[in-house]
Amino acid sequence: MGNRRMIRALTAVCAAAAVGGFAPAAAAAPVARTACPEPGPGLLRCLTTYTPGAPRTLADGPVGWGADDLASAYRLPAEAGPDTVVGISIAYDAPNLEADLAAYRAQYGLPPCTTANGCFRKVNQQGAVAPLPPANFGWALESTLDVSMVSAACPSCRILVVEGNTPGFADLAETEDTAVRLGAKVVSNSYGAREGGAPLAFASHYQHAGVTVVASSGDTGFTAASYPAVLASTVAVGGTSLARDPDSPRGWAESAWQYGGSGCSAYIAKPTWQKDTHCGKRTVADIAAAAEDIAIHYADADGWLPVNGTSASAPFVAGLVGRSGHAGATQPAGLYAEAAAFLDVTTGHNDPAGAGKKCGGDYLCVAGPGYDAPTGLGVPNGLGGF
Repeated sequence: MGNRRMIRALTAVCAAAAVGGFAPAAAAAPVARTACPEPGPGLLRCLTTYTPGAPRTLADGPVGWGADDLASAYRLPAEAGPDTVVGISIAYDAPNLEADLAAYRAQYGLPPCTTANGCFRKVNQQGAVAPLPPANFGWALESTLDVSMVSAACPSCRILVVEGNTPGFADLAETEDTAVRLGAKVVSNSYGAREGGAPLAFASHYQHAGVTVVASSGDTGFTAASYPAVLASTVAVGGTSLARDPDSPRGWAESAWQYGGSGCSAYIAKPTWQKDTHCGKRTVADIAAAAEDIAIHYADADGWLPVNGTSASAPFVAGLVGRSGHAGATQPAGLYAEAAAFLDVTTGHNDPAGAGKKCGGDYLCVAGPGYDAPTGLGVPNGLGGF
């Protein structure tokens, strides 16, 4: 499954080309594309990439890690969890979101989550069902990834999607407040912008009593810390690369995803619960989860599509928080108090150009024993850390 599916597909293509003589010149490899191009000042960016032309399905199912793979890798319990409301803060409308979610959940044997049964709800930034914002391909892809990952982590959770009119700081801050007002106990944010004075003016919207706020750490490796993940009130989630490893007791191997975000804040004071020593202020990330080769169903891209991004790991963690039954009580400080409950990731780096040279081989961009910025305290090991 997952990476093996992709390998088999690529191998088959190469073998077919070589039959009967010399292989023709290789076609250009598919190139990854960002779902949301750089938006410019005053706007946040969704954090998803996809590869047009890459293999999508094989005989045994979609290419990429599915809900069953993630449940195995992170040792999720078999029993159903609570019906916690998980909020998704997002920009623009995803017209096919409920149908794509239905396809994903059906593929992996998850119970239906629909408007009719009260599990799924989609509203505008004021909380009304209409009018919804205009549609946008990239942000809709992001929304689809978000609801799929919440479903994989917590099939029993209810999903509330709040769509902003734009990806501006003020609009997305309002979606956050609306999600909380409508009952979300954990809110996932799969977008980011370089931290600074303008975005930090909206920091209060990402801190609500009795609510857990989760955000993606970014998809550009070790760089300036990403907002809102950098906020001390937010669980900052980095990314990993997942692989099957039948020789390990876990059955899986995991390393830092080379594009997963990490950074040392220039603005946010060091929280008392964060003890790393090479960053005098807030360090991103706190924990991590799979962010590469994730299978989703997206009708606007003609069906199944493998995608990448900490936009996968953040909503997955949000779903785990919801499934734990401790949504709201789970806060960044508590994760550090439960550090031993996470699986440490000790290999890989998030310096795509220099294999760790960008941070001098330091833990700020290279994974190692204990806390490191790309993967934080580590990855979930069941629900114990939440």
